Amino acid sequence: MMSNKNGEAFNNMSTQKNAFDAVIIGGGHNGLVCAYYLAKAGLSTCVLERSSDVGGAAITEEFYPGFRNSVASYTVSLLQPKVIADMQLERHGLKIVLRKIDNFLPTENDYLLTGHNGLTQQEIARHSKRDAKAYPQYQTALENVVDCLRSFLLISPPNAGGGIADLIAVIKAGRTASKLSLETQQNLLDFFTRSAGEILDHYFENETVKALFGFDAVVGHFASPYEPGSAYVLLHHVFGEAAGVREAWGHAIGGMGAITQAMRKACEEQGVSVLTDCTVERIKLTNGRVSELVTPQGVFQTKRIASSVHPQILYQQLIDREDLPDAFANRIERYQSHSGTFRMNVALDCLPSFTQEPDNPDYLTSGIIIAPSLQYMHNAWSSATQGGWSKQPIVEMLIPSTLDSTLAPAGKHVASLFCQQFSYTLPDGRSWEEEREQAADHIVETVEKYAPGFSKSIIARQVLSPFDLEQKFALIGGDIFHGRMSLDQLFSARPILGYGAYRSPIKGLYMCGSGTHPGGGVTGAPGHNAAHQILKDNRWPKRF
Repeated sequence: MMSNKNGEAFNNMSTQKNAFDAVIIGGGHNGLVCAYYLAKAGLSTCVLERSSDVGGAAITEEFYPGFRNSVASYTVSLLQPKVIADMQLERHGLKIVLRKIDNFLPTENDYLLTGHNGLTQQEIARHSKRDAKAYPQYQTALENVVDCLRSFLLISPPNAGGGIADLIAVIKAGRTASKLSLETQQNLLDFFTRSAGEILDHYFENETVKALFGFDAVVGHFASPYEPGSAYVLLHHVFGEAAGVREAWGHAIGGMGAITQAMRKACEEQGVSVLTDCTVERIKLTNGRVSELVTPQGVFQTKRIASSVHPQILYQQLIDREDLPDAFANRIERYQSHSGTFRMNVALDCLPSFTQEPDNPDYLTSGIIIAPSLQYMHNAWSSATQGGWSKQPIVEMLIPSTLDSTLAPAGKHVASLFCQQFSYTLPDGRSWEEEREQAADHIVETVEKYAPGFSKSIIARQVLSPFDLEQKFALIGGDIFHGRMSLDQLFSARPILGYGAYRSPIKGLYMCGSGTHPGGGVTGAPGHNAAHQILKDNRWPKRF
């Protein structure tokens, strides 16, 4: 069986054809999850990854001698517990630790912390007694809606225009919703249609409190928190859990690459052939069904392909246009991808010191959110639409070396800077090649306002503009979610209504990436669900 990390197995591949029951395009986390379940069910399975190692956007790199960090995705919560358990990722080396404090939001004259054991409500009370009383109501509404949505994460959404199975799925979904209380149904409608700002304005009066919860609505979302539908993006970021604690965020020891390396081990234990440095150039059809994948290293034969790459890469680069229905191809062209994300990693000589510093030193293990109000977030988006990148960028800084000593030399640290809002396309013919470093300087200056001396502590930095994210990780438009998380691109309509159940218009071709339900983030859910759909469609006797 073929296996190899650096392409050694490809020596004579150009002169032979390799047959598998299933081939996965892309060795990101969803591709690996899909491969695992198919192999577990007994299918001979191969993963083809264009890069020199698996992981996609969930990788760890040494960006300066002695300093390593997660490169794109940077924190753990949304990874499905079922996937962790089924793949036995902990046995394969994955260890996840919780942040000691969940979040720290500094303002000009104060700060706000969040955490468990009553910390969040205590902190809110320092800012507003009224908001502290309203917090349990907000939390209950949020949790009831999230509990409902969690029941849909690991299922295939019903396909519009599908057959009896899809009709049954619609009925089941309707029954689930009908069992909710009227109040929860009303809240569900609110979170799906209203803006995050509108909902938060209803519950809270204090701007810092609203900013704390509103941040989740702009993560990977190039929009104002007052844009209708932004409340769903907020929901998407509270689905998860870490180390068995719901709605908690954690860190994978060794960075996000530790997750995908554990997944690779799980796959190979099931017999999956993982081939790196292997770019798929074309998918060929025979009698309307997939039959071959063409790569520089050779041709692979299969009747089942699952693609974890962005939908536009699959349908516009790997499939001939004439093999697709015109209406479908036209819809794919209009599929929207733009998350407004800019990523940096910095090597630090010492830990930052914030002007508004809590007594509890554990705050440096948290997500440090620089976005003191919803208006600040709105202005960040508004200025980016006009000038290309925000005059007041939204920044979340994590310092994972406070939890993980493997990432930096003793006494030194690494920090992740996840930043919004930065347009993929700059106006007036400007390019990210010209402005990347200037934007990075501006981000550092923004942090410096809250943590004087931060800029001087930087030893080195890794900078990824939206354009760089596209080039390095094949994220079209620099979109970290493989497509905008808007109401027209969710559930049965992700990526396109009528093709939301992981099936493409072509027989034997499936989608298993973040461009499908339930969307972006390191969840493993699309890979899990797509594998289930493939086995179901092919009436494979062994299921998971």
